Amino acid sequence: MIEFISSPANKLIKEVASLKQKKYRDNLGMFMAEGLRIVEECAASEWPVQLCIYTEAAAARERTRRVLDRLTAAQCRMVVVPEDIYNKLSDTEQPQGIMGVLKKRQATLTQMITQNNKIPLIVVLDGIQDPGNAGTIIRTADAAGCTGVIILRGSADVYAGKTVRATMGSLFHLPVIEGISPEELIAELKSVNVNMLTTSLQKSDIYYQVDFKRPTAIILGNEGQGVCQELIEKADACLNIPLVGQAESLNVAVAAGVILYEAVRQRAIL
Repeated sequence: MIEFISSPANKLIKEVASLKQKKYRDNLGMFMAEGLRIVEECAASEWPVQLCIYTEAAAARERTRRVLDRLTAAQCRMVVVPEDIYNKLSDTEQPQGIMGVLKKRQATLTQMITQNNKIPLIVVLDGIQDPGNAGTIIRTADAAGCTGVIILRGSADVYAGKTVRATMGSLFHLPVIEGISPEELIAELKSVNVNMLTTSLQKSDIYYQVDFKRPTAIILGNEGQGVCQELIEKADACLNIPLVGQAESLNVAVAAGVILYEAVRQRAIL
């Protein structure tokens, strides 16, 4: 059954609008996934969409209609709103007229180290602030076949609209753990014999000289400060990417891609 809501004072509309703020995402345990491509990825994943809000104009487009039919068949709550209300809910500059609302999830390390009998390859975000960087790293981790992503306290909120959109749907394909401390990370990884590799300029090895064929967690640090000292000291190895031009450094998401695809290369010859 499709619901029609035309009042901005409606309780549901107010609740969804509040999800643009982190404190309400945390309190309600929910988040928004906005845009046709993102909602398509939600619908195709095993992460159920609780609520879909859309406009009649969006529903008139064939591609949008297909994803709406899929969500309806999955017993998702479907709500149509006028353009002006949708635009107030939207977190984008050019709204596409469709968004999903989903429950937040917290994966476990067990899921990451037992996924599809793969050798674990985990990406850890330590203090990465930019939502675009965080989302792009998650997207890259998905493309490289990683078994999970861990986001330490103080990093960008994985459930913020900009981060979700930057993942281009990869958020819905990977186990994600958020909000743990470096101490908890070290204890967890050591308990399951996962190799800890950090990016660092201190006493570091060139990234392609390191063995990525065993269970591995690659720790990427803050855009300005890098990986915290506590993690560097406990790491099994530190990595660097040689810079042969005049640039001082690489963007952290670019660095993630370079290192992850070296792991892909090494594992491809097993």
